[in-house]
Order: sequence, then C-alpha cells, then structure tokens
Amino acid sequence: MNLAQLIARLEDRSARIGVIGIGYVGLPLALTFASEGFQVTGFDVDSGKVGAVMAGRSYLSHIPGSDIAAAMDQGRLRATTDFAGLRDMDAIILCVPTPLGPEREPDLKYVTDTAETIAGHLRAGQLVILESTTYPGTSREVLKPILEAGGLKSGADFLLAYSPEREDPGNAEFRTSLIPKVVGGDGEDALAAAVALYDQIVVETIPVSTLEVAEAVKLTENIFRAVNIALVNEMKVVYEKMGIDVWEVIDAAKTKPFGYMPFYPGPGLGGHCIPIDPFYLTWAARQVGAETRFIELAGEINTAMPGHVVSVLGDALADAGKTLDGAAVLCVGLSYKKNVNDIRESPALILIEMLEAGHAKVDYHDPFVPEIPQTRDHAGLAGRRSVELTGDVLADFDAALIVTDHDAIDFEALVAASKLVIDTRGATRTMTRHRDRIRSA
Repeated sequence: MNLAQLIARLEDRSARIGVIGIGYVGLPLALTFASEGFQVTGFDVDSGKVGAVMAGRSYLSHIPGSDIAAAMDQGRLRATTDFAGLRDMDAIILCVPTPLGPEREPDLKYVTDTAETIAGHLRAGQLVILESTTYPGTSREVLKPILEAGGLKSGADFLLAYSPEREDPGNAEFRTSLIPKVVGGDGEDALAAAVALYDQIVVETIPVSTLEVAEAVKLTENIFRAVNIALVNEMKVVYEKMGIDVWEVIDAAKTKPFGYMPFYPGPGLGGHCIPIDPFYLTWAARQVGAETRFIELAGEINTAMPGHVVSVLGDALADAGKTLDGAAVLCVGLSYKKNVNDIRESPALILIEMLEAGHAKVDYHDPFVPEIPQTRDHAGLAGRRSVELTGDVLADFDAALIVTDHDAIDFEALVAASKLVIDTRGATRTMTRHRDRIRSA
C-alpha cells in the first residue's frame, strides 16, 4: 500500500471518512470531521438515526440539529444503512457499543459483527480504527484476525489502529475537537496514518507505542473516576451517620490548590463508560492470573448506592407514618447526568425497578427524556412518559426523588410543593426554606 499517498489525502482532507455507529460517540466525531472539510459517511443499522441525519435532525440533546443540517447542506455529511459503501472510504472508524455480558464479562458482539461486515468490503490502502472502549489485546487478538480473514494483511495491505473515545456528552467546554486524542497502531505505518488523520481535527494527538497501551489508557481514565466516585460515595454514607454534610466537606476540601481533586457522590453510576469499563480490566486481569481487588471493591460500593437511596427513602417515609408499599414516588430526572438525554446505564432505571419491586407507585419527570426508549436491561420500562412538574402534580406524590440535577428544573419550587424530597445530587443543599422536608441520600 502507498502510505505517503494516504497521508497526503488525509492532510489535504480529500480522504473519505466512514464512521460506523452514529450515536453518542460517532455522531459528534462525524460532525467534527465534516466541519474540517472532510467528506464523511455515517454507517448505522438503525434506520431511525440514518433518517434523522439525512433530514438534518438531531436525536441527541447536546448536538444541535443545525450542526447536522449545515454539514448536510455543505455536502460534507451523509448517512446510510448500506455498508457496501465502506469500500469507498479511505478511513473507517468503529464507534460501536461494548457492553457487559450477564456475568460482567466483555461482550464484543458489536465489534466482531462490525469487523466481519468491514472484512466483506475491505480493500487495500484503507485505515481501520477502533474507538470503542475495550480491554488490552482486543484490536490485535480479536479485530485484526477477522479483518485479515479475507486475505489482506495488516501493515502490508491495510492499516489498523486504536484510539479511545473521550466524549463527554453535554460538556460545552470540551467538545470533540478540543480533546487530545491518544493513538496506538499496529506498526509504525498505522500509527503514522492515524496520527495524520486525527491531527486534522483535534488540538493534539498523542501517539503511544502499541495498540494495547492505547486500549489501557481508556480503561485507566475511567477506572480512576469509578474508584474515586466509590470513595466519595462511601464517605457520604459515613458522614450522613455522623451528621456531617458531605457536600460542604467537598466544597471546602476543593479550595486546596494541590493534592486534591473533587469528586461527587450520587445515586449510582451511569453512562456507558464508568459502570462498565472497570469490569473489562477485571476480566482481562483474570485471564493472566492477576487480581483487581481495589477496582472490584469500588464496583461493589457504586453498585450498592441505589439500594442505599431506597433505604433512605424508606426510612423517611416511615418517619412520616408511611411505608414504601403503596407510596407514590416521583423520580426527578432519568438521564445519567444533567442536561442531556442520555439514559445509558442510568441509576434512575434501577431505582424505578427497585421501588416498584417494593410495591411503590413510580412516575418520572425529565425534560430531556419525554419517553423511556427500549433498553437492553430495562425493557419493562419502555414507553413510559414523563409527567409534568407542577405543584398540583407534586401534591399527588408522597415523595420526590431527585436523581438528576438538570439545570432546567426549579428545585426551589419542587421542594415548596413536595411533602418529602430525597436529594441524591446535592441540588437542594443551599436551600434554607422547608429544610425539614429534605433528606440527603
């Protein structure tokens, strides 16, 4: 293959870019390439997403539809369910889910299925990059053999690289182009091509020595967050028993200009990364006879947080002379983080199921999620619709459970109209009125 020619096409932005999976990672990536002058095609099996892109509409709350429409109008972006077009791409980037299986083992079905699809259309001279989070060794030991099954060889006929996604939905300060990209390649040529590709769209590209190092970087980043969130979740429970406000402690501690980084407690972990990624490493560690006791302990603490919230709610109801059985509870916020419509692994879904298992009657309100979509693990909740957040509506509930602290929610008004408020996010911590109605959880 002609490496110099490929790099030249990447640098003058005449290369055609294919992004497989146009969800929370793939869509902003495709838009970033399009904004820098590349011709981009988004490939997805979901005809709804493809249709939305082709109509210039957004299905992600933090991505303006105007951005998609502008890229379409400029002729820089298109989307399709026809994967035969992969053969026309110069670079193919995989942004597909990597969930956990029933025993918390890596589920690489989306990666392997996509690799088989690519293999059917792979041609010499293409650059293939995996961005999906996974364990070290996936690119070399799983993806590469599938791509090579048709006879083309990595490094000789096509190039293979790995670059972990670093999307933070809803973070306006760090959009895709402002987040440095780590890149590892299967050989020097692959690394050089991948660096040349990402150099065109991000502030900095950081090459590392191997595919495995790049894969480990993503796990390290999210395990760091998971462990520290577990630590502060545990401290929250301890400080509650001591009568100490953990939020006040964190606010004071973060005034230290060195040696401390604030993390915040919550009702559990959400999003596609933090609840899942640590277990990719624990699984991989077991394969080489290593233990990850610290990571697994953090997982236990974070997984236990929804149960803690339900316990606090139950105790608060009991103090009011009521029981969870038959109580009407409003779950305020469904998405896993504020100001987005992303419900992947949201603790709100777990909380609703736990409360209903205790025979509570549960509704939810979320301005970003008007209806619960179909999910892999919470199929029974699909189709439920958000209720209005008015004083009359709140009066019908025995408790309001704050799960997501969206900026659009008037928490002062919520507390004023509610009989009982369980706050898992510290959204009410500065309020002075009606403090007797509020419990932290």
